[in-house]
Amino acid sequence: MRDDKSLNRMSLTALAAASAISAGVEAAPTISRLTPPSELFRTGSADPIVSRFVVGQKFDLQATVRPDTGKTITSVVFKVDGQIVATVTPSTGGKTSMVPATAITDVSPNAVAASVRGYSNSRAGIRTLTVTATQSDDKTVTATGNFEIVPLTWGGVKVKNVIIMLGDGMGAGHRAAARIMQYGVAQGKVKGRLAMDTFPVTASIMTASLNSIVTDSAPGMQNYVTGNKANNNQEGVFPDDTTANFDNPRVEYLSEFLARGQGKKLGIVTTADVFDATPASMAVHTQNRGAGTGIVDQFFDDRANTGLTVLMGGGRKWFLPNPTTCNGGAPVCGDAGGVANFNGSARSNGSDYVLPADIVAGWGAAPGALDPGRDLIADFQAAGWNYVYDSASLSAAGANRPLLGLFSLSNMNVALDKLGKRRGTSTVVDDYGFPDQPMLEEMTEKALQVLDANSPRGFVLMVEGASIDKQAHNMDTERFILDTIEFDKSVAVAKEYARTHPGTLVLVTADHECAGVAVIGGSRVTDDELQARIAKGEGATQVRNGVVGTYEAAGFPHYPISGTDGYPSDTDPDKKMLIGYAANADRYEDWRTNAQPLRDSQQPGNAVAPLNAYPGSPMERDTAGNFLVTGQIADAVAAHTGNDVPLSACGRGASLMGGTMDNTDVFFQLVQATVGGVAPGSMATTSCK
Repeated sequence: MRDDKSLNRMSLTALAAASAISAGVEAAPTISRLTPPSELFRTGSADPIVSRFVVGQKFDLQATVRPDTGKTITSVVFKVDGQIVATVTPSTGGKTSMVPATAITDVSPNAVAASVRGYSNSRAGIRTLTVTATQSDDKTVTATGNFEIVPLTWGGVKVKNVIIMLGDGMGAGHRAAARIMQYGVAQGKVKGRLAMDTFPVTASIMTASLNSIVTDSAPGMQNYVTGNKANNNQEGVFPDDTTANFDNPRVEYLSEFLARGQGKKLGIVTTADVFDATPASMAVHTQNRGAGTGIVDQFFDDRANTGLTVLMGGGRKWFLPNPTTCNGGAPVCGDAGGVANFNGSARSNGSDYVLPADIVAGWGAAPGALDPGRDLIADFQAAGWNYVYDSASLSAAGANRPLLGLFSLSNMNVALDKLGKRRGTSTVVDDYGFPDQPMLEEMTEKALQVLDANSPRGFVLMVEGASIDKQAHNMDTERFILDTIEFDKSVAVAKEYARTHPGTLVLVTADHECAGVAVIGGSRVTDDELQARIAKGEGATQVRNGVVGTYEAAGFPHYPISGTDGYPSDTDPDKKMLIGYAANADRYEDWRTNAQPLRDSQQPGNAVAPLNAYPGSPMERDTAGNFLVTGQIADAVAAHTGNDVPLSACGRGASLMGGTMDNTDVFFQLVQATVGGVAPGSMATTSCK
């Protein structure tokens, strides 16, 4: 005997097959894309359910329709479970639209994208989406898809605050390397644990995006906070067949959902440029993660929708009016431009946004404007925000108002180089023009102070250790490890906050793994001997053979720790830890700490002195030893992998995590914790002690 669910799936499959047959017989019109994405529409299979939404979550409906040659589409009717949601025609307005599908009009000249904006559904279960399009000769075509509305369980104790600690690119190998460097191992036992190691709940997270087993950071983050898959490079949207950067079908973020329903606030802290994929994938809707002007403008323009109250990181170049000359004496540029002047602003019409009227109506979004001359810092200040620009001003800032912190023109410098400045051993941060950048743990502590003071109904805070990923891409071992340690120190800050605020849930995870990092062993030689071997320039015979110790020859590397700042004081000790990369590009390797990072193409001053003298790729550094490691990929730098990543959790609601989870599953557990609540007794074993 078949159950009702099996019968339902059979009927849905039959509907999809009938739609496909109808389209094939009539030849036109055809529906070539249906949103939200559905395996039922794509292949006729009712499983898996690709698109899932929590009860009441907003999302857009859309269909791409291709008419017969010389014909046009006159109407598109959207139905959910047989009930009409909207009838879209070329002249309807409000929350609907029918616009040219510009990405495919070269092959289908009159193709259109018909949209219904800001739809939501509160009836739990698998819902059927049916779209019927009519063209100008009255021929019709119908397509069927499905999506799921996920119910909540009511009656538990609600989580007030959610802190997502996101180590970009941080897999198990990155965590292991940081633990070994920071604490060491004696007779097989670790001498200390990372803060993230002490969390009582663990899970393994599957990270695929909508269009690949290997995600980039945009869907890697947004999948956690929308509950839905996105294409690589896209944030808070589903793919479509238009070419505009900001008109794709949207799906509501956790921040928007909780701001709308509970009045919660949002904090975003990163060591990257704030326009970057991870921070933007908490609040911004775009198909192009590189559209920086529109991304940062949306942060400000739609702050009422997201609850944005803290925004900190790099990226001042998007906030400065274009042009802004950096000449070493312009305070908005720090000390940058003192050797060679350059334009410190990256604002442009090409990366800005103007929204179509249906999105404005359906989402209550700001319409946007093309304004490269906008002074966005001044706009934040006029709206009552504190603005801080270096470590000293961050420390001095009060917690009574929302906070904007921009500590560099683009990505902030990494922990190793910031520490080098504080210790007087490196001038890298001076070359970038921002010598007084805060550490991530300092930014995290201030963000929590501000959110605590300004969020009576709670908050969502995302803190990103961004250059774990960026330096793993560069296969710059010591830099990614130090950034992982910096990130873990900020995890300790979040854990302490949760310990004293028991309504808080803390998650530590990653958007993906980067570079296939593995601890392969330890050096068998002293640092002096290693340098002597490098000087001979004889490649693998000197720099690999006799140096790379595996198994018992790896031993237990020891790194001295500074009593002043708590970070490793020497990253080139005798018999140091050695790291390998599975998704590696060609590189020269000498196993020693690089004095300079690779050039960062996102920096406005990258093409002028002194930054233009920095090494440009892994093939332009560590060449003295002549040890070439041939990569497995043709890219210039290492790549992301499709590996699962660890998730650690503590605090109220942590019991909802565990096992092997898809990254989208985390969203539904976060909504359950904050809206539906969790069992009162769960804190006994999951607290952040």
